[in-house]
Amino acid sequence: MKDKVVWCLALAAALVAGASSAVEIEGVKIADQAHLSRSGPPLILNGAGVRHKLAFLKVYVGALYLSAKKTSAEEVLADPGPKRVSMHVLIDELTARELTASLNNALAANHIPAELALIESRIQALNRMMNSLGAIKKGGVVLIDYLPDVGTRVTVNGEEKITIRGEDFFRALLRIWIGAKPVDGRLRDAMLGGSGGFRLF
Repeated sequence: MKDKVVWCLALAAALVAGASSAVEIEGVKIADQAHLSRSGPPLILNGAGVRHKLAFLKVYVGALYLSAKKTSAEEVLADPGPKRVSMHVLIDELTARELTASLNNALAANHIPAELALIESRIQALNRMMNSLGAIKKGGVVLIDYLPDVGTRVTVNGEEKITIRGEDFFRALLRIWIGAKPVDGRLRDAMLGGSGGFRLF
């Protein structure tokens, strides 16, 4: 009888582990782990949700990956370890102009001018790279990774586009999604571990 109970518990644990291997949001499958390099340890999904515009337009699915789960913006921003923000485009076309405008507006909303001045040249480098893309079609994926001692690596549809130095730069970017004035409050809550409307499968 004892062996049967142990077997049932093991089976239940396996089923739970399998069920939590991914989440699905708006038809997009979000992995529960992310690898920033072949040799480094995997990051775990902290939370994911939808970026809305004008309350009803669903622009992309955003996800935050960390070394360990965190529930507050302060904890995430203070963490010096590797991180990833992923963006899975939902609309037919996300233009570079729309994306850079959204990012720049959120940066300005979450920083004072003196803070922005310290990273201005790096913001412009990111803007130039984004503008060179023209547009990202539905189904496109943007990965924004922080690698300690390396910097912020931006990958678009599997192709590395730019790496920008400095932990301060990535921390500034993080405030776009989880700062005091994020681009989308619901997405912020979801990235910090709220339900965000995702479904386990």
